[in-house]
Amino acid sequence: MTAEVLALVAQYRAGLEAELALLRRLEGVAERQRDASHRGDLEGLALVTDERDRLMASIVTIEHEIKPIRVTLLERWQDLHGSPEYQELAALHRVAAALVSTIVASDRDSMEALKEAELARRFAARAIEQGETTLAAYRKVVAPPLPGASIVDRKG
Repeated sequence: MTAEVLALVAQYRAGLEAELALLRRLEGVAERQRDASHRGDLEGLALVTDERDRLMASIVTIEHEIKPIRVTLLERWQDLHGSPEYQELAALHRVAAALVSTIVASDRDSMEALKEAELARRFAARAIEQGETTLAAYRKVVAPPLPGASIVDRKG
């Protein structure tokens, strides 16, 4: 393996390790987001979402920087295959894939909690609306409108 390929492997490994560090932080954020979703904590959810956006922006930046290196390494795959460096990169990719799977599962759980909260909110709004309609009907029965007072009796 050439010195150039080894240098590319080192750069790519550093980028993957940086992404893994961010993915681990994102995993924690996703858990907090799921918990806030289950609690219905909208303020907490907003704070966690902002933190998540920052982490995702950092991951995208790193990915943008290492993509050309990955393309070059894929072109040189024959030189790398079977080497310890290749095995190490493959292991890092597996760890990243596992973290992404965990984060996606947590996100699905968060989405389900938010859907359930929205259904509960709609049910409550509908119940309040029906209650107001029922109260208006009872009001008409219990306290019918009084006829207006008249100065002159029409019968006589």
